[in-house]
Amino acid sequence: MRGFCFFAVLCFPLLCSAQTPENAWENVVVAKEATRFGGWPANHGIWSWGDEIVVGFQWGYYKESPTGGHDIDGERPSVERQARSLDGGKTWTIEDPSASAPDGKEAAPSDPPGGIDFTHPDFALKFRMSTYYYSLDRCKTWQGPYVMPTFGQPELLARTDYMVEGKHQLLAFLAAAKDDGAEGWPLCARTTDGGKTWERVGWIGAQPGRGDYAIMPSALRLSDNGILCMIRRRGTLDDQKQWWIEPYLSYDNGVHWYLLKRPFINNAGNPPHMIRLKDGRIALTYGHRLPPYGIRARISADEGVTWSQEIILRDDGASWDLGYPRMIQRPDGKCVTVYYFHGREQEERYIAATIWDPSLAELE
Repeated sequence: MRGFCFFAVLCFPLLCSAQTPENAWENVVVAKEATRFGGWPANHGIWSWGDEIVVGFQWGYYKESPTGGHDIDGERPSVERQARSLDGGKTWTIEDPSASAPDGKEAAPSDPPGGIDFTHPDFALKFRMSTYYYSLDRCKTWQGPYVMPTFGQPELLARTDYMVEGKHQLLAFLAAAKDDGAEGWPLCARTTDGGKTWERVGWIGAQPGRGDYAIMPSALRLSDNGILCMIRRRGTLDDQKQWWIEPYLSYDNGVHWYLLKRPFINNAGNPPHMIRLKDGRIALTYGHRLPPYGIRARISADEGVTWSQEIILRDDGASWDLGYPRMIQRPDGKCVTVYYFHGREQEERYIAATIWDPSLAELE
């Protein structure tokens, strides 16, 4: 079991000046095409087996929004796609997932069969709102969709984040609609029978108020019973509507959760993603929707008690419409962070990746 000082997490200050490591990264294109809108990898998921990486994303058509929203054409089909790299994220091929219909509509969900072997070496799982899919061949084919319970709420608003705990046991980090049907309230749920049935373990934080939300959790195990979870939030701070990332801690394996003071990240609305690095440290990445727009990261060497200076992976975005990252670490130690991006040279949004070295983070 990893040692962990819970009281220190609650009150240790964070130094948040930014740094840009020289010659520590390269940016690559994952999926880019004129007139298209590639978006939101965090809504789909990322999986890896050595230098083989698969990431999901949405593939629509570009159209400038008259209201300042996402520049995607809502009157044309938007479909699910996935990209696969066999060389650690340097080059990518685009695939049409087997479960995706030509018009982007999913098949009617069925009752889950159960008995899924979560420890299979080629296993992958993805949650899509009120359903889930699984693969046992490295995302080449997907089984599903299967119905998820809504845990007493109007609907489920799930994205992909989970921890395998055993052959048929898995802990998922999800979000559900609030009591009024609006977005959203995070929770964790567990299956012990290979996905046939699910039980809510605990709500992560209090239910947000009217017009507020807490969604898109990213969790990481600290010990046998300790879990750290980052949540995307919208609410009112200093009498203004704001968007940020906030951390929660559970010391009883997800039953109860406690809001921490650090790291509080005001990034104007983007989901976080955390992974455990091979050297034991924690890496956190997120989009930054304030000027200069881009992708950023932080590192913790002490189980989330303190965090590094902010690492600017890139700050060349043309607008706020970017981010939603998912991240893996390659066998050579470098991280691959995949996200959608709005570059300064084109109108369209595309899927990009930054390959970067987490060993260059400056710890405070």
